[in-house]
Amino acid sequence: GPTRKMPLTASAMDFFQLFVPDNVLKNMVVQTNMYAKKYQERFGSDDAWIDVTLTEMKAFLGYMISTSIHHCESVLSIWSSGFYSNKSIALIMTQSRFEKILKYFHIVAFRSSQTTHSLYKIQPFLDSLQNGFDSAFRPSQAQVLHEPLIDEDPVFIATCTERELRKRKKRKFSLWVRQCSSTGFICQIYVHLKEGSGADGLDALKNKPQLHSMVAKSLCQNASGKNYIIFTGPSITSLNLFEEFEKQEIYCCGLLSTRKSDCTGLPPSMLNNSETPQSRGQYRIRMKGNMSLICWYNKGHFRFLTNAYSPVQQGVIIKRKSGEIPCPLAVEAFAAHLSYICKYDDKYSKYFISHKPNKTWQQVFWFAISIAINNAYILYKMSEAYHVTRYSRAQFGERLVKELLGLEDTSPTH
Repeated sequence: GPTRKMPLTASAMDFFQLFVPDNVLKNMVVQTNMYAKKYQERFGSDDAWIDVTLTEMKAFLGYMISTSIHHCESVLSIWSSGFYSNKSIALIMTQSRFEKILKYFHIVAFRSSQTTHSLYKIQPFLDSLQNGFDSAFRPSQAQVLHEPLIDEDPVFIATCTERELRKRKKRKFSLWVRQCSSTGFICQIYVHLKEGSGADGLDALKNKPQLHSMVAKSLCQNASGKNYIIFTGPSITSLNLFEEFEKQEIYCCGLLSTRKSDCTGLPPSMLNNSETPQSRGQYRIRMKGNMSLICWYNKGHFRFLTNAYSPVQQGVIIKRKSGEIPCPLAVEAFAAHLSYICKYDDKYSKYFISHKPNKTWQQVFWFAISIAINNAYILYKMSEAYHVTRYSRAQFGERLVKELLGLEDTSPTH
């Protein structure tokens, strides 16, 4: 849960600034003004440009965040006269001023001579965000490594043309997270860029389990020695990775696939389906030290690799129609924690900022901001302030937008 106690009067802005404090926003102001100055030196002066202020930067973020609550084709719809217009917030800043800030907006204006990382324009922000996640929240023992659902609003997708959809599918990065499965709080973000079609490219990432292992190691670099139990999908699950994690006192439970997983070192007899018909709930086990390979049957064969649960401990899967199906405890735990993540995706994925810029670093930035707001809401729900105001996720977002735009007092109404 939360590492610090927030006051009863804590606002949505207070929770958001646990991850995006004023010093980070002030840096955005400085870098944006630096980039605007250099841009104009190179391409000619822009008489309409005036240096952005901290108040304007907060308002700029507020406008962008408003698209996560009221999904629209473009953030510029706020100033339109159409269905997605929002007159209550449009008066804070003119559309032309917003477009100017959007044109010059930067987090790191210039590449330093020592910089080789492709994410140099966003990395300082991601590092600051990670520090905020680590200091504000202590995760539960059970965590999940996965790709969160970050697609646009389904209604909006349904209205897109085929060309727009094809363009959206060409995302040049893959976003992975380590997530506390009991609360949904995202503890760590890892961004993997598509840099050509080489060994580290996104195309290779989808086909080579060893590259998924690299993602898993990056996500768990701060988890060693804490006895966490990490749940993984088939693309990450492998014997070599789990044995390496066990040396770091990280324990695992993963679904295994003969098609997607790295099955090196596993007994072939357990990877082949038995020809004799089996009844639901039957399973076979092979062990090596603390590692167990479980083959469980339920209208098909499901294989699990784990060193976190004893294979002899019994559990049950409860089905609505067929009742209880016996299974090892590892299978029950995996199904339970996977369902928590599905609930998180169902509840929070629709609140991602719908603005989709062309530049990759900006796409990553708005995804990261969306995750920060979701995490802020999770902390809010676990605080005493929630019992005073009881905002829903949409109300929390609306409140945050108004506070960023300076439209109302930040103290909650009783």
